[in-house]
Amino acid sequence: MLPRFKAAAVHAAPVFLDRAATTEKAVAIMREAARAGAELIAFPETYIPAFPVWAALWAPIDNHDLFVRMADQSVLVDGPEVARLRAEARALRVTLSIGISERSPVSAGGLWNSNLVIGEDGDILVHHRKLVPTFYEKLVWASGDGAGLAVADTRLGRVGCLICGENTNPLARFALMAQGEQVHISSWPPMWPTRRPDGGGNFNNVAANRIRASAHSFEAKAFGIVTAGYMDAAMRAFLVERDPAIADVVDRTPRAASFFVDPTGEVLGDLLQDDEGIAYADIDLNRCVEPKQFHDVVGYYNRFDVFDLSVNRTRLTPAKFSDAARPAPSPLPDDGAVRPGESE
Repeated sequence: MLPRFKAAAVHAAPVFLDRAATTEKAVAIMREAARAGAELIAFPETYIPAFPVWAALWAPIDNHDLFVRMADQSVLVDGPEVARLRAEARALRVTLSIGISERSPVSAGGLWNSNLVIGEDGDILVHHRKLVPTFYEKLVWASGDGAGLAVADTRLGRVGCLICGENTNPLARFALMAQGEQVHISSWPPMWPTRRPDGGGNFNNVAANRIRASAHSFEAKAFGIVTAGYMDAAMRAFLVERDPAIADVVDRTPRAASFFVDPTGEVLGDLLQDDEGIAYADIDLNRCVEPKQFHDVVGYYNRFDVFDLSVNRTRLTPAKFSDAARPAPSPLPDDGAVRPGESE
């Protein structure tokens, strides 16, 4: 029999642009979810320290100070915030997925949109950097690499994750399917402004996220966990007080939702959109088996003699250094002369 467990999708706001306070809020949420029986807990996109929605609201020339603040509050993977989360996952014996804005260790302004899957022993099982920042996200984050296109083999099953728009990329999704993914976590921002209210319909991220999550679960025959951020009053006030003219855009942009999808693409468990909280669902991986009879795109329902996918999972670095061993100095020639301190 395959594992059965309770999963939690966190639908919560960060303490906006405060990495230390947001880390402590994440720990408190983890403890609440664990008390409710959750063994897999998934947080939204760049939960620490926030999603940079301002990149959609103002021209880049107006956002330099916010980028500086975002860089200052982003986290290193080997820093104290991630260490705190790893220790808590180990203490609670839970598997954790959490989005972070990751600082580069070699660039003061180099950032990635990243997601970590942390095992119940506190080890980082998957460290994924978003392959391509979407649209205005390019003003904040650099492109990632394929090193994080990996599935974590956990006690609860094989867990994979893609960030936001990556769930639109069929090759990235297939790379996870091809590793036997059974639970797919997709993480999202609290909102996605694309138009002013008088400029036509805004992008309906709730419908789009549902389509993408259901499509992946249906194709992979896997469970889906959709975890989206939440805009609280403090985050709204921060944005609107900076520029009251954008209040209408903020208020009329659809809020994202957090929910679960079964291996047939149907929604199950709790759904949260307008209220901050934790959504729960009971996951039974045995339900992934029967649908494989109908379509198994990583098994019989494919033609690997026709299609050939190669995935480069090399972690990219700015440079490769080769430090060759320096030769030992040559001995002085023996010319028969007597030098100071020597005697015949």
